[in-house]
Amino acid sequence: MTRKSSKLVPALRFRCLTVLYDPLMKWAQEETFKNRFIAQAELLPDQRVLDVGCGTGTLALMLKDTQPRATVMGLDADPEVLKLAQKKAQNSNIDISFHQGLSSHLPFDAAVFDHVFSSLLFHHLTLEMKHKTLQEAFRVLAPGGSLHILDFDKPQSFWMRLAFYPVQVLDGFETTRDHVTGIILEALREEGFEGIRETNQFNTIVGTLHMYSADKPY
Repeated sequence: MTRKSSKLVPALRFRCLTVLYDPLMKWAQEETFKNRFIAQAELLPDQRVLDVGCGTGTLALMLKDTQPRATVMGLDADPEVLKLAQKKAQNSNIDISFHQGLSSHLPFDAAVFDHVFSSLLFHHLTLEMKHKTLQEAFRVLAPGGSLHILDFDKPQSFWMRLAFYPVQVLDGFETTRDHVTGIILEALREEGFEGIRETNQFNTIVGTLHMYSADKPY
C-alpha cells in the first residue's frame, strides 16, 4: 500500500486486519486473475521486473515462478506487509528483493525495468498520487518497457457499482471516487504512455477489476 496525504494506510485500512489480507484474497480467487495479469506481459528470461505496491508479495512470487530467470523486485510503503512478503519468499526459497518506499518516489534509477506491475494499488492513491506514481513508473521503465495495472475501475453494471461501495467505505472515498467513472486510461494518456489498452475485465463480489497495459515509447 501507500499513503493518503502523509498517512500510511495498511492493507485493509486497519493494522489489525492485515493478517486477514491473504486469506481474503485467496477466497476472492486472486490466483485466477493474477495469472492472466502476468500472462499479458509475456515475460522473457533476464528481464527486470518491478511490482509496485507489492503488499504481501503474492504477485511478486508468481512473477518469479512464471519466469525464474527474470530479476523480480517488490516495493511497498508498509514495513509490516514487507515482512510477510519476505517470509513468504524465504519459505518458498525464492530470490526476490523487497524494498520499502513510496510509489510516488521510487528508489530506483531511470530506465532500469522492462516491466512494472501494479495490482490493487491505484484505488488507494489520491488523484495527485496516482499521477505521480505513473510518472515514476514511466521514469524507471526502459524505452519500450511496459506498465501493467490491475485495479478497480468503472463498474460494468449497476450491481457492480453497488458491490464496489463497501470498498469505498473501507478504503476511503477520496481515493476511490475517480474509479467509479473510470480514471486509469485517461491518466495513462496524460502521462505519455503509448499502446494503451484494456486487456481484460473481471466482475467480482466487490466490483469490476480492469487490466491495463501501456508502453513507454522508444
